[in-house]
Amino acid sequence: MATPCHIIIENNPVVIYASRNGSPQKVLHILEPFIETFWQEREISGENHYTPECLAAQVIVRFGYEICEDDFSNLRVGLEYDSEVQYLYLISLDRTVTIWVPEEAYRANPSIGLQGCRQLVAQLS
Repeated sequence: MATPCHIIIENNPVVIYASRNGSPQKVLHILEPFIETFWQEREISGENHYTPECLAAQVIVRFGYEICEDDFSNLRVGLEYDSEVQYLYLISLDRTVTIWVPEEAYRANPSIGLQGCRQLVAQLS
């Protein structure tokens, strides 16, 4: 099943798109440990400059290997939202990941981004 999704990083204009494997069960299982490791590495190194940029680059490279399953035609980066995505994942600089689901306003005009979505409260085990 396709399940396209976006990954968005607070304070970074890029919009990461994956054309499949975007369900919360799949993405959060990979993304949450990745984010935890990212923040640990930042703390250990004492680095705090360019955090949104570094996070975007690492999500694309490191997370991309897991979500793309060796087919990188599934992954792209741009500045525009896609009307077909089923989930949008926002990585906030407070170290949280929230899941958003597009509503009709988003489908009609994806450029409104998260304003056209409702937050999904997922309980995954």
